[in-house]
Amino acid sequence: MRKSLFAVASIVALAVAAPASAQSPMVLKFSHVVADNTPKGQAAIKFKEIAEKLLPGKVKVEVYPNSQLFGDAKEMEAVALGDVQFIAPSLSKFDKFTKKIQVFDLPFLFNDLAAVDRFQEGKAGQGLLKSMESKGFLGLAYWHNGMKQLSANKPLLVPADAKGLKFRIQASDILAAQFQALDATPQKLAFSEVYQALQVGTVDGQENTWSNIFSQKFYEVQKNITESNHGVIDYMVVVNAKWWNGLPKDIQAGLTTAMAEATKVNNDVAGKLNEEAKNKIEASGVSKIEQLTPEQRKQWVAAMKPVWAKFEGAIGKDLIDAAVASNETKTK
Repeated sequence: MRKSLFAVASIVALAVAAPASAQSPMVLKFSHVVADNTPKGQAAIKFKEIAEKLLPGKVKVEVYPNSQLFGDAKEMEAVALGDVQFIAPSLSKFDKFTKKIQVFDLPFLFNDLAAVDRFQEGKAGQGLLKSMESKGFLGLAYWHNGMKQLSANKPLLVPADAKGLKFRIQASDILAAQFQALDATPQKLAFSEVYQALQVGTVDGQENTWSNIFSQKFYEVQKNITESNHGVIDYMVVVNAKWWNGLPKDIQAGLTTAMAEATKVNNDVAGKLNEEAKNKIEASGVSKIEQLTPEQRKQWVAAMKPVWAKFEGAIGKDLIDAAVASNETKTK
């Protein structure tokens, strides 16, 4: 009897111990819609490397680029349902959750990425990371892509050149208003559909960063690219707020450190990749890069700036003023 009880106790002990010894790492899926060789693509890979290094055996990060797992339209829903843990949508994707983040879509608001940095690192920018928490989403970091350029199959040197053209846009009311101000037609399309739409003429043009224009080969189906720098395409790394807040403290700390390192990598490489992409496009001879004169640029600003007033009520004058102030280089 004693032997039988000992055997039963041994079996129970083994059963209890087995899950602990065979515990699998937490699988974290990072889904995004661009190529691995873009700033966001490289940053996602860096996040995976550092997270797994800091949390060996505790987490496994799987990165899914190029809309392999979820496209533009499904990313937020996937995070809400827990089907994916990390996404990094363009800031334009959040206007249905908070109108304040639309500040990033206002045309000719930021002079350059240095100004964007100052705004994002300041009180107003940091506050926006938490602006969707009541809706279940939490922003962990901003990732740069770069400044936007305009492209079409004709030179776009003055606003009148865009009249009557159809431009692909992200799902953003401000971006729609931006092209309507030019008497052009905005058309919302998922990022993965843009190349074919340009190729077959569903749309005539688009706006994007140099790295996206090159990596997605948009330049192959656009004869002209205007270096307009009229806006910014940045991303927010987003998680399910309830899931993140419920993580064990050591896991959360490790992922936070990994995210900070990945953010630095992303922002350091963004400028370099955009410059390289621009040079490669120019060297290809397939698409001509157009430069604006100061007078031509003033015409674009004058045509698009009325969009600010149209959305000031929804965004908040305080946020717009903080963004404008970020253009001033602070001296110590």
